[in-house]
Amino acid sequence: MPWSEEPLVMVWVFAFGAIVGSFLNVVIYRLPRDISIWHRPPSSCPKCGTPIRWYDNLPVVSWLVLRGRCRSCRSPISIRYPLVELVSGALTLLAFMRWGPSITGVEIVIFTWISLALGLIDLDFQILPNRLTYPSILLGLGFSWFGGYTWWLDSLVGALVGALLPTLVIVIYRLWRGIDGMGWGDVKYLAAIGSVVGLRGCVGVLVVGATLGAIVGLGLIANGKGSGKTALPFGTFLALAVILWLYAPASWLAWSPL
Repeated sequence: MPWSEEPLVMVWVFAFGAIVGSFLNVVIYRLPRDISIWHRPPSSCPKCGTPIRWYDNLPVVSWLVLRGRCRSCRSPISIRYPLVELVSGALTLLAFMRWGPSITGVEIVIFTWISLALGLIDLDFQILPNRLTYPSILLGLGFSWFGGYTWWLDSLVGALVGALLPTLVIVIYRLWRGIDGMGWGDVKYLAAIGSVVGLRGCVGVLVVGATLGAIVGLGLIANGKGSGKTALPFGTFLALAVILWLYAPASWLAWSPL
């Protein structure tokens, strides 16, 4: 058995990813509200404001022990918190098992964490903060020089095309309908995706993300809960698409348009 598949190693890697997921919950809640994620105030119950003790802040475990409720006021705690921790832990472990402790593995897992945060922030607020998208572009471009997921020229072209395609959509849609068909945060995030996965991956992720968005949009219209003008969090679909692209088996890439 390879050392990276030793049960104890896998447990530690999963636990580390879940701890990062706990921090991602802080980022998802605080960043769009312009609350510091590094300094005070400490984490607290959003209902009663009671500070959360360290033993009530253990990833997944504390939520289960408390049965999904605040220890002080017994208000429900969203199940999304442990789900983010579980998903972060699982994807961290999958990245480690697939790429090991390599440059590519580090790049992919960091970008996965950022994509989880961006996808959920966009779902809640329909914004993609610059404090996450700009560093993501630099992440892809930087790692491409040191043996990352793709090489530097593909990373650069992917970033440029990733920025150009949604920009064209915004310009054309504005000329046609008089409104923006996408947000500028999508431009920056797709540029970041292109910088990590390269040109082919960027186009593939855009196609998958647009397909997911179309399915959800049509579903909302069919159920009478939306219309052709209903704004959808496209960044959420891009985040899901890029995670599928990175973690799905290699055969997934065979249909890519490039």
